[in-house]
Amino acid sequence: MKNVLRTSMLAFCLGSGWGWAIAWAGETGDHLAHGLPAPVVPHGLGVNIHFTDPRPGEMKMLAEAGFTWIRMDLSWAGTEREKGRYDFSAYDRLLAALEPYKIRALLILDYSNRFYDQGLSPHTDEGRQAMARWATAAVQRYQGRGILWEMYNEPNIHFWKPKPNVQDYILLAKEVGKAIRQVGPKELYIGPATSQIDLKFLEACFQDGLLKYWDAVSVHPYRQQPPETVRQEYAQLRALIDKYAPAGKKIPILSGEWGYSAVWKNFDETKQGKYLARQFLVNLICNIPVSIWYDWHDDGTNPKDPEHHFGTVRHPYFEGREPVYDPKPAYLAAKTLTGQLAGFRFAQQVPLDSQEDYLLRFQKGPESRWVAWTTAETPRERTLPLPVGKYQLIDHTGQPMGTRTASPEGLPLRLTDAPQYITPLSGGTP
Repeated sequence: MKNVLRTSMLAFCLGSGWGWAIAWAGETGDHLAHGLPAPVVPHGLGVNIHFTDPRPGEMKMLAEAGFTWIRMDLSWAGTEREKGRYDFSAYDRLLAALEPYKIRALLILDYSNRFYDQGLSPHTDEGRQAMARWATAAVQRYQGRGILWEMYNEPNIHFWKPKPNVQDYILLAKEVGKAIRQVGPKELYIGPATSQIDLKFLEACFQDGLLKYWDAVSVHPYRQQPPETVRQEYAQLRALIDKYAPAGKKIPILSGEWGYSAVWKNFDETKQGKYLARQFLVNLICNIPVSIWYDWHDDGTNPKDPEHHFGTVRHPYFEGREPVYDPKPAYLAAKTLTGQLAGFRFAQQVPLDSQEDYLLRFQKGPESRWVAWTTAETPRERTLPLPVGKYQLIDHTGQPMGTRTASPEGLPLRLTDAPQYITPLSGGTP
């Protein structure tokens, strides 16, 4: 099994190709296409939100960071307030607000409804069929708008009431999947949005045939360790998907929700910003076509509550001011990554002597750009294998770091735990 896993990691998490992904949208920025985005920055990057009515200036600021996706609950309880009657008007407004910025939506089909199954997560035929009718009504209303329809949120933990039950979840996901396939055969249906990469829960879903219905597998790889530690778990999940996928069906993994709180132990806003950039970059290495950061803005101001400090911007809103939120280093990190690499496709992770050191090459036509960092706790001097020439350096928050010249031996650079963007001054490959 160790040799199989090692081979899987080499194939999956070393930038070896994206041939397995389904029906990408084109690289022209057509974010209303049906498919998953191509591995071109910033097409796959997004954030979780908690609103259907953005405040004035909010969507503009979100888009300026380069986010091209939002993930938001499509609440069953909030849209079926009268039994059998649906009111999706709040989501009409949300999708209308996204459209001018070409931002796509991942909508979560959740959670329960007081009219069915005593308000618990659906666990009877009546409850499952009721949720399927509601879900298909939403799909019929919005089909063709490039939405990812996600089956529930973190059903492997307390969000499934009264307690997690994988068999009940599987029955619901199948019922909804069959219904969606009937009314929207080209729509993208994904799941199960597990808290962390819960291989036991995921394998149960796969064994029972859910990969027949799902176009992608979504997971929430939360951790308090560095983002790079996800790579082995992705490889294990990839092996499971390949084991159970229907013949000829290629099913990608999505990072549907993942972030770092700035007030966790040994964390702060500076470290959060570094990890945001590294998280997105590692997901690109591992062929993850959609990466959703949790969260768009801080949910509160309590300095002791981790849930209040996952945002890329701070909590207070300033009406009429620009920007309308105070950016955190995480916001600047996202904006820098998407700005420095806009239009560039991830090409390869360049092999280096140490597994702690990272050098990624991105390509746009004949142009190349690079990003470098280390997971080591202390900075280190390295000579990177870049072509001879002069380069401009930009730090992870967008600050200029001067220029460096690469000799035939390579580019001398002090690697830190913050990504540095390396651009040939000629505008192409030296």
